[in-house]
Amino acid sequence: MKFENILYSEKGKVAFITFNRPKALNALNNALLKELKVALDTLDNNENIRVLVLSGSGEKAFVAGADISELQSMDPEQGRKFADLGQSVMDKIGALKIPVIAAVKGFALGGGSEMALSCDFIYAADNAVFGLPEVTLGLIPGFGGTQRLPRLIGKNRAKEFILTAKRIKAEEALELGLVNKVCSLEELDSSVEKTADKIASLGKWTLSAVKEAVDKGMDVDLKSGCLIEKNVFSLCFATKDAKEGTTAFLEKRPPKFE
Repeated sequence: MKFENILYSEKGKVAFITFNRPKALNALNNALLKELKVALDTLDNNENIRVLVLSGSGEKAFVAGADISELQSMDPEQGRKFADLGQSVMDKIGALKIPVIAAVKGFALGGGSEMALSCDFIYAADNAVFGLPEVTLGLIPGFGGTQRLPRLIGKNRAKEFILTAKRIKAEEALELGLVNKVCSLEELDSSVEKTADKIASLGKWTLSAVKEAVDKGMDVDLKSGCLIEKNVFSLCFATKDAKEGTTAFLEKRPPKFE
């Protein structure tokens, strides 16, 4: 796949999408979001890929936010369409049947934080900076930030974070539970790839089942969530993954998930 605003590559069973507008610190505009949506739609039908890694070009930014030059001239209807596009992309990332890891270097502000939040988890370099500064522009987050952030760090903390346009460094993001791991800038890529390869060695159905049980369960009460888990668990026994995994364990050999 060839694009103008993103880069796409594959390494084994892991796919990599890199936001590639370095002169604009990888800011999100309509063109990039549309290309990303096409790439995600194509990836969703790729049976070989089991993990996706999202990153930004260069070391200065994952995504520095939305492209302000586009926002400045928008009227309410154009703003709604831009939010529709952005939210549809974030929703698509969350709905992928494979795990998605955000590898964050430098700025992840506004839409950049929202992009990272839409992933299954985040690894950050020690130079990463997170923030939702939209209020300083007379706006609010429009790509799911007001919804995903409180679900991750709690309502009150999220309100303070957004209302003060607070910027936090990687270590504080780790303490808040916003990111899973902080690495040196030099070690981030190898650390992400190591985790991605470990996950990619598992069966694709199993990966999808974990995402379904956790994500759907978060939106309901505990009893309903456990019912979701039970239903997904039972369906595992209809798969080759479960047969191979249990057989390999009894035969004392590594499983080979196809």
